[in-house]
Amino acid sequence: MPRDPYIDRLRALDICDLSDALDALGLAPAVTGLVATGVARSIAGRAVTVQLSAGCALASAEHRHLCTAAVEQAGPDDVIVVEQRTGIDAAGWGGILSRAARRRGIAGTIVDGPVRDVDEANRLDYPVFARGATARTARGRIHEAALQVPIRLGDTTVSPGDYVAADRSGCVVVQAARIAEVLMRAEAILARSEEMAAAVERGVPVSKVMGGDYESMLEDGEDKRRRG
Repeated sequence: MPRDPYIDRLRALDICDLSDALDALGLAPAVTGLVATGVARSIAGRAVTVQLSAGCALASAEHRHLCTAAVEQAGPDDVIVVEQRTGIDAAGWGGILSRAARRRGIAGTIVDGPVRDVDEANRLDYPVFARGATARTARGRIHEAALQVPIRLGDTTVSPGDYVAADRSGCVVVQAARIAEVLMRAEAILARSEEMAAAVERGVPVSKVMGGDYESMLEDGEDKRRRG
């Protein structure tokens, strides 16, 4: 399968630059409130989605432990994104899943809800971002309702194949159809941020650096021409 040309560019940007780009384009900005529960390493890739629901799964030949199918179909350019918004204190991800995901080279996992076995994931050097931690098992409390369907992450919808990225500042979701323009705008914002940082290092007063240029830094050339 051909290498996705956008993955490396996405991984070269931090969440603040990406969130600013989404703001500039009128799209949903970063999802906040997620924390790195172990390894504080940024992750990025295509979304493999899992939706969890309250209660026990119906017994059937097709019943599987939550998130196992997602792990078995994901790879190095993928991030597993899990919706655990039931309000039940039960883990939407755990240590055996982290171990299996690491063996497959999966980029990481994002859970809108609690996770467990955070020390194990940390020892494995496998990045997991979540709302928090719990020791409570999913057994008898929650189950996998759907795989590879649109889910919610904060106030944002994540569809299978969307681009997602997370670091300690937050998480962004970029629709696959918008990735090229979001990356282009984020790279331009990064370049301007680096210019401002260099000015501070040269001794330019921060009040000057953070003056008018900061307020207009999300605009592109066409925006500035219209404003002028």
